[in-house]
Amino acid sequence: MKQPIIIDADPGIDDAAAISIALNHPNFDLRMITTINGNVGIEKTTANTLKLKQFFASDVPVHRGASQPLVSDIVDASQVHGESGMDGYPFPKVNEKDLASTHAVEAMRKALISSEIPITLIPIGPLTNIALLLSTYPEVKDYIKEIVLMGGSAGRGNVTPLAEFNIYCDSEAAQIVFNSGLPLTMVGLDVARSSTLSHAFVNKLPTLNETGDMLHQLFKHYKGDDFEKGINVYDAYTVLYLLHPEKFNVQEADVQIETNGTFTKGATVTDFKSRFPNCSVVLSIHPDTFEDMFVNALKYCK
Repeated sequence: MKQPIIIDADPGIDDAAAISIALNHPNFDLRMITTINGNVGIEKTTANTLKLKQFFASDVPVHRGASQPLVSDIVDASQVHGESGMDGYPFPKVNEKDLASTHAVEAMRKALISSEIPITLIPIGPLTNIALLLSTYPEVKDYIKEIVLMGGSAGRGNVTPLAEFNIYCDSEAAQIVFNSGLPLTMVGLDVARSSTLSHAFVNKLPTLNETGDMLHQLFKHYKGDDFEKGINVYDAYTVLYLLHPEKFNVQEADVQIETNGTFTKGATVTDFKSRFPNCSVVLSIHPDTFEDMFVNALKYCK
């Protein structure tokens, strides 16, 4: 049976890889994509999602979500992803009519409560939309199978010494989600840093298919941390984890979010010795295994 999923995203170059797989892999039933302010502003993340929808001629609905964090000031990562958020590939101009009119939070609520089987939420941007959903409509928790999110780190951060970007962008929202009581998996910086894609590997992607060529052109403009060594496609780890969880090293932990610290705001404080874990933390995967999984998943794309 296909896994029903909802992706909440802020494309973003690595988001493009995750969305490409989710839209095309036969094991997934992608019910919708919701957008969030993050890597760039909400207008651009929404436009970028529509570009991917159009690229794959998909009928999966796209719903625009929150334009700013719950409390914090807006920050972005345009220095990493480019001014548009997905610089590097000549996508045609999008048709705004492809954007659904219902707000992301309302759309998720409707999809969840009307689904015959629980849906997995895959947030790969800041957690504002998910926090708003759980706070406004707590009854939807009964219809959520689990949350598999990209964010956080059991070690060092990437936007500050201790904070990962998605959590830092809206740490108050993250604290709500991590304490929601739902089954939660944190796919953070640790696993991506354990299996960075080499530039030599990325340069072979155009030979795979049109999607490989598109991602290759995007990756050439992606200036993430460790760029000298290779490319970390952080968001893609979420969908690949769902496809092959047995291939990853995972540990249970209690994860709390620092919301007030002058130097530690957005830190995911990870206690692997807690007797009361609230989260599964994905820590590592063998680099060769990840490369094989990534290529095999992309083969389902055009």
